[in-house]
Amino acid sequence: MKLSLRDQLVRLCLCLGTLFALTNVSPAQLPPSVPEGVEVIEHLNDQIPLDLSFTDEHGKQIFLGKLFNQGKPVILSLNYSDCPMLCSLQLTGLVNGLKEIEGWTAGDQFHVVSVSINPAETHVKAKDTEAKYLNAYGKPKAAGGWSFLTGKQEPITKLANTVGFKYRYVPDTKEYAHPAVLMICSPEGKITRYLYGVQYPGQTLKLSLLEASEGKVGTTTERIIMSCYRYNPATGTYAMAATRVMAFGAICVVGMLSLLLVPVWYRSIRSGRKSSSGEKPESSGSDQHLAPHTS
Repeated sequence: MKLSLRDQLVRLCLCLGTLFALTNVSPAQLPPSVPEGVEVIEHLNDQIPLDLSFTDEHGKQIFLGKLFNQGKPVILSLNYSDCPMLCSLQLTGLVNGLKEIEGWTAGDQFHVVSVSINPAETHVKAKDTEAKYLNAYGKPKAAGGWSFLTGKQEPITKLANTVGFKYRYVPDTKEYAHPAVLMICSPEGKITRYLYGVQYPGQTLKLSLLEASEGKVGTTTERIIMSCYRYNPATGTYAMAATRVMAFGAICVVGMLSLLLVPVWYRSIRSGRKSSSGEKPESSGSDQHLAPHTS
C-alpha cells in the first residue's frame, strides 16, 4: 500500500522526534553500565607485597611470597568464585591459552595465582573453583602450579591497590564490578606486563612469561625467538620487530658464511706456509704425463 505524502511526512516527524529525545537523555536516565572507578592503572615494575597473608584452597595460611621466588614467572589474576559471568569467561580464556603452549605446564615453567576479591569467600569454595579449572586444563601435574587464594579485606585491598586493580562492590546486585586483566610478574614479584580481556592467545602468554623470567625459563631457541618480538600495547599482543628480525637474520648469515669460509681460509694459510718453507706442492699424475721427455 502506497503512503500518501501526508503520511510520509508524519512518519518522518515521528522518527526525528524519537532521535531528538534519545540524544537529550541525561546520564541519570541511561541504563547502568560499568560503575565509576572500575579500571586498571598500570604499575609496571612495582613490587608485589610478598608479606601478605592469604588462605589457600586447602585451608592453610600462606604468605604470598611462598608462591614467588621459585625462579618461575607468575600469572596473577583477581577474581571471585560467585562472579556471574566475567570471571568464568576470563579464567576459561586463560585455560584455553595455557593449553596452546606446547611443552609447558603450570608448576613447571610458571605459576598461576588467582586471588578472590570477595572476603566472604571460603577456601572450600576456592577448592571447588580450582577443581573446575584444573579439570578444564587437563594436566594432572598442574595441581600444585595453580593456587586459588582467599583472604580478609585488608590484604585483598592492599594487593589490588598495588597492581592498580580498581573494583567496586554493587549492593543492588550483591556483585563485584571489576576489570578483566592478568598481571604477569617476575619470579621476584615485580609486575612486568598487563594482559587485558578474556582471550589470551598461547603465544602472547608464552612470550610474556619469557619476558618476565628474563630468559631464565624456556629453551635456547625460545629465548632467541623472544628477542625478535616486541610487545604492542595497542593490540595487547607481541609482534615481530623488523629491526630485531633483520639483526637476527644478519647474525645467522654471518654464522653460515663463517662455517663455509673458515675451512677455505685455513687451507689457503696452510698452503702459503708450505710455499714459504720451500716445499713443492705435490704433482698430480696428469702433470707428470704432460711433462716434456728428455733423452
